[in-house]
Order: sequence, then C-alpha cells, then structure tokens
Amino acid sequence: MTFLSRIMLLKSQAHFSTDVQRGGGPTMNGAAFKGTGKRKTELARKRVGLMIAGFVVAYGVIGGRLVQYGYAQPEVTSSILPADRLMASRPDILDRNGEVLATDIRTVSLFAEPHKIVDPDEAVEKLATVLTDIDIKGTYKKLSNPNSHFQWLRRQLTPKQQSQILALGIPGIGFRPEKRRFYPGGSTASHIVGYVNIDNRGMAGMEKYIDNQGLADLRDLGMTSNAPLEPVRLSIDLRVQNIVRDVLVNAIDKFKALGAGAIVIDANTGEVLGMGSLPDFDPNNPAASAQEGWLNRMTNGTFEMGSTFKTFTIAMGLDSGKISINDSVDARYPIRIGGFTIKDFHGKHRILTIPEVFQYSSNIGTAKVADLVGTEGHKEFLTRLGLLSKVRTELPEVAMPSQPREWKKINSITISFGHGVSTTPFQTAVAGVAMVNGGRLIEPTFLPRTREQAEQFSTQVIQPSTSKDMRFLFETNGVKGSGRNARVEGFNVGGKTGTADKVVNGRYVGDKNFNAFLAAFPIDDPKYVVLTFIDEPKTDKGNGAALAGTSAAPMAGEIIRRSAAILGVEPKYGEDGSALLVSY
Repeated sequence: MTFLSRIMLLKSQAHFSTDVQRGGGPTMNGAAFKGTGKRKTELARKRVGLMIAGFVVAYGVIGGRLVQYGYAQPEVTSSILPADRLMASRPDILDRNGEVLATDIRTVSLFAEPHKIVDPDEAVEKLATVLTDIDIKGTYKKLSNPNSHFQWLRRQLTPKQQSQILALGIPGIGFRPEKRRFYPGGSTASHIVGYVNIDNRGMAGMEKYIDNQGLADLRDLGMTSNAPLEPVRLSIDLRVQNIVRDVLVNAIDKFKALGAGAIVIDANTGEVLGMGSLPDFDPNNPAASAQEGWLNRMTNGTFEMGSTFKTFTIAMGLDSGKISINDSVDARYPIRIGGFTIKDFHGKHRILTIPEVFQYSSNIGTAKVADLVGTEGHKEFLTRLGLLSKVRTELPEVAMPSQPREWKKINSITISFGHGVSTTPFQTAVAGVAMVNGGRLIEPTFLPRTREQAEQFSTQVIQPSTSKDMRFLFETNGVKGSGRNARVEGFNVGGKTGTADKVVNGRYVGDKNFNAFLAAFPIDDPKYVVLTFIDEPKTDKGNGAALAGTSAAPMAGEIIRRSAAILGVEPKYGEDGSALLVSY
C-alpha cells in the first residue's frame, strides 16, 4: 500500500471515531444513561435533606417557644385577677341549725378591650342606656385609649344587665365569670358574719376569720378554683339573732339613742347564740352604711360599764374572804379622797348589808369593799377575769380595754363602781358568765362547742361558793332591785344594772348616759347570760332621765321573753316551780 493510501485510510478511521463519539454508538449509550440517573438521585437526596432540615428547624423553634411559655409566669395586670381566682369559691356560712348566713352566687363582670373599640362615643352612649349611673367621662377615657388591651367597666352585673348589654352589640365589649357573696339575712348578723370586698376577700367578721385560717393562702395558690368547700357552721341561732336585732331597733327608735347592743351567751359552753350592735350595715352593700355602721360596739367599742362592775367588786370581796354575804357596810357618809367626794345616787344614809349594797347599787358600800381587798388585789382580780386584757375569740374586731397607767387608791375606789376602766360590753358579759356558772371563765366562741370541749377553754377564777352567792344577789336584785323591769314570768331572771355618766371634754356629764344590764336566767341554774346596753338614751324628760332600769333592763327582758322557749329553757311557775300555767 502506497504512502498516500495509508494516509487516506487513517483519515477515514479518524472521521468514523469522531462520528461515533458524537452520535453515541451502541457501546457508549448505556454508560451515558447511567451517569445521568445517578446525578438525578443525588440531587433528589439533597432536596429531601434540605426539606427535613427545614422541618426540624421549624418544629424546634415551635417546641422551644412552647417550653418557654410553659415556664413563663402568667401576666396579671393590677386591674384583673387570673380567671381561676375570679371564680374561686368561699365556703358557705351557716347558723347552728343549718340556715344559710352567707353563700356564693355566680355572676359576670363587664370589661372592654379599648384597642378593639371602633367608636368610643357610640359605645359609651349605648352603655349608658343600660348602666344609667355609669361615669361617662371616666368610661370614655378608658375606651379611647388605643394602647389599652383591658379595662374593667362594671363588676358583678345582674343577669338582666348582661342580657341588655349583649343586645347592644358593641364590639370590644365582653364578660368575665365571677362569684359574688350573697347574705340572705342582710343586716341581721352583719357584725358577726362580716363582709367581703369586690374580689371576694374577707374584710371583717367571720369572713375575715375564715381567710385568716388559710383560705386566703389557698386562694392565692389557685387551690379553691370553682370547687365546693365544706360549710362553716357558727354557734349563732338565726332565730335568736333576729330577736336580738329587732329589740335593738325598737330601743333605738324609742329612746332616740346614739347606739345599742346586746348579746346572748351559753353559760356552760361560752357559745354566742346571738349578738347585735346598732348602727349596723347590710353586708350585701357595706359601703352604703359608711364607717359608722361598721363599728361593732359589742366587741370593738370600749365603755365605762358603770354599776355592772359592782358585780365583780362584790364577788372579789366574797372570794377573798374579806367579807361574807351576811356582813354589813357603813354607807351613812360620803367618802372624800383626793379632792373627790364619793356618794350614792339613791343614798339610804345607813348601814347596809352586802345584799343591800348590791340591791341599792351603793357606791360607798362598794368602794369600802374594794378598799378592804386593796389596790393590788383589785387589779389582780380584774386581770383574772379578763377585764383588763384583750379577749380571745374568732372575731378579728376586738378592742383592747383601757386602764390607769398607775393604780392608786382613788383609781381602785372609782373602778369599783365602774368608772376609770373602759372595757368592751362583750368581755363584760364573758366575765359575767363566770359569776353565775360556778366560777369558770370560759373563752367565748362563735363556733359550735360542747360542754366537754368547753372544759379545755375554761379557767376557775372564783370559788363555786362565791358564784352561788352572786346568783343569790342577782336574784335579789331581779326581784326587789333595779332589775325588776327585766323579770319574765316563769323564767326567774336576775341581774345588775349600770348607769354610767359619759365623759365629754374630760369631764363627766349627767345628761349623757351609757346604760347597761347584765342578766342571767334561770338564775337558780343559769343556762344563758344576756347583756344589753344603750348609748345616750333620751326621753321626754331629758337625756339623763332614761336610767338603765328603765331602758337596758326592759331590753334584756324582751330578749329573754321571746327567745327562752327557742333556747329550750322550760318555764317554772309557783314558789317551787311545780305549778303549770293553764288557760281556758
């Protein structure tokens, strides 16, 4: 083959090789398809991987935020409580017979979200058609703040108000469920039961006592949310309580007095069966009575109790052995000491027996008994009876008595007949219980208690024989003395009156009296002690004409007459109590 022929052959082979590479001959075609599929698979894997990574990041962010929200504290503004606390329950309060004194009712409160209010003027105008006493300027100011997300407009609506507001169709207005405290008896036992504020927290009386026993802490922890709680049963008998208040209302009206009060205590257990103080208030609307009605004069007011204190002075002399029931005291002449003259209001100007000292309420005789015991002994005895210290009981509103900083002889003498020491009527009645029940001072309670349980809260303060003598003196005064107007046929009422001049501008005045009566019945075996008082009673004859025997004593008699049967005290007629009252 010539040289030229070889060159042509090589050129033709080179041309064929190039065409094969360009056209994809049978040998190279499979490898090309295999490379393309591999690249697509790798690309798909990368895309799926990116999608998985994206989902992991997104759900990781969401999960992290959920954990963050789970650990975050709830945001609470100063104007609204968390929903669970708005619906927190309070236990019902019942009397000793199961009658409801306080309970919770469901209600709603009106709020607004100002940032959603389209036209504040229109919203206020519509609300005013239902809530006629609404503060238009104040409400407009609340609704016109675009940066505010919550505002209370009215707490505790009636169902009718809620329905009428719903019909207005105002955007940005809503309701939140709440609980409202309701007192079916109104003012009947207001100072005992107390009241709650707008957030259902106890502010006074047994309502505050219940909160102080741990309910407030449970509420703050959210552990009382909408859950029924065991009712709290009081020692109060609603029937007796109603009688007590009715008698006080009539006395205030009759004597045009500044105030009045009364209490009925079980002489063997220390239970309070009824207690009232006027002026009082309606716990459903406590603000309407202002502060004057909030003062519980029985437990939180201190007064010079006048001649009722002679009960404790005579008991002190008998218990110390310095005198006996058969002794006599010279009451012929006034006592002059420290520039003062001690004389009797209705002086007999003769030697008096101890029962006569008590019956005639002799200041001279009582002062001489106190002098026999001595100043230190006198102070110790009143301290023993709890008359110089704050009485312990469930009610938070209890005042501290006042006494002289330094006891001198003149102080002891004036205190012996009820001037110079101010105590609460409540603790005077408690000390009076010890005078007639055998000498046991029992810590008073507004909760049910048995006689056996009362033993744990009692202290022997005078001898049983002294208590027996005091029952005799009470009965004598009830039959022959100033307690005659408290007598109730069949129930043998005994007691001691006290008419104290009040202090005005540092001086005692004779035309303003604080009258009290301390009674027990039936006096031969006392079951109950009753104390009544009336502050500054007035009559047609003048302010000072209404004495305790004609004002406070009849009040006690009326309470006993109407409540004795309710309390289970059986009447006795005749000298030996065996006669029956028969009516045809």
